[in-house]
Amino acid sequence: MAHQITMYTTGVCPYCVMAERYLKGKGVTELHKIRVDLDPSQRETMIHLTGRRTVPQIFINETHVGGYDDLVALDRAGGLAPLLANLTSGQ
Repeated sequence: MAHQITMYTTGVCPYCVMAERYLKGKGVTELHKIRVDLDPSQRETMIHLTGRRTVPQIFINETHVGGYDDLVALDRAGGLAPLLANLTSGQ
């Protein structure tokens, strides 16, 4: 997979900025951002994949993590570290 962490985002989304900072704080160095405000077809793809209309929508590999609050909750529950570990181990 070319991009292991993908985030659907817009140019003016504070939660997207917080999610990116949070991931960087966890050691993430590469994040593929898809701007749904610049390409409406990407928003349709995001909605199809997630069932959600809001950004950010974060995927780690094929796992849909959700938005910023979901990302933080996943980390607090101990589920984020294993997903990120799979990235560094090459799966």
